[in-house]
Amino acid sequence: MKRERIYVDNRRKEILEILRTNPEVRVEDLANRLNVSLITVRRDLQFLEDKKKLKRVYGGAVASEEREDDVQIYRKLIAQYAATLVHPNDSLFINTSRNALQMLEYIQGSNITIITNNGKAISCNYSQSISVVLTGGELRHPKNAMVGEFALRNLQPIYAKKAFLGCSGICADKGVTTELFHEVSINELMFDHATQGVYVLADHTKIGKKSSFISSPIEKVKMLITDEKAPEEALEQIRKKGILVYQVKRGDF
Repeated sequence: MKRERIYVDNRRKEILEILRTNPEVRVEDLANRLNVSLITVRRDLQFLEDKKKLKRVYGGAVASEEREDDVQIYRKLIAQYAATLVHPNDSLFINTSRNALQMLEYIQGSNITIITNNGKAISCNYSQSISVVLTGGELRHPKNAMVGEFALRNLQPIYAKKAFLGCSGICADKGVTTELFHEVSINELMFDHATQGVYVLADHTKIGKKSSFISSPIEKVKMLITDEKAPEEALEQIRKKGILVYQVKRGDF
């Protein structure tokens, strides 16, 4: 019993050590690195949050409020820059990404149509010149993602000019990945039905990372929008695939 307690304590110390060099960690990455189940990792994160050692976020954890704020600042800047790529009369796909959905607040221009499977779009603030079309479908919590055959059938005949999509991870070899299997088919369709290109929004915590399910090979991405803290080696590998990369910086906008 004592030996087991020591093992658990050491594992939790290792999680905190990992957080010292990473602004955000994902549950799946920790499970693979520590060779334990996802349930075990979630239990450890809950224990550490109760001890105020970290803060849990969707799909993982951050080391402190300050670090979470840092990531949120970059995500806001990413959304603001992405919004500048939207032009009058554009039609856009936006998936269940919170970062991509932030764009609605900053999009300017007239006659913009947004097609999304993100149920949280209902409560967003956006210009009267923007029309939001929800795909419908099975509603999955906590993201309020609309998925399933109903959503796919509704999306099938639609071709948008651009797609602005978030992800759980992006890297040169595996491409764009997600932690949620039930979102893969919707993401794939949005990639294939964007006639003028796909823009991936991913802060530095997701660059070079791989999640469980592939939404698209990297070659289908037109531009990656990330931030100045993204690891340069991973970005260079992505650039070698012919992908445009834009990095927002503090002080932009």
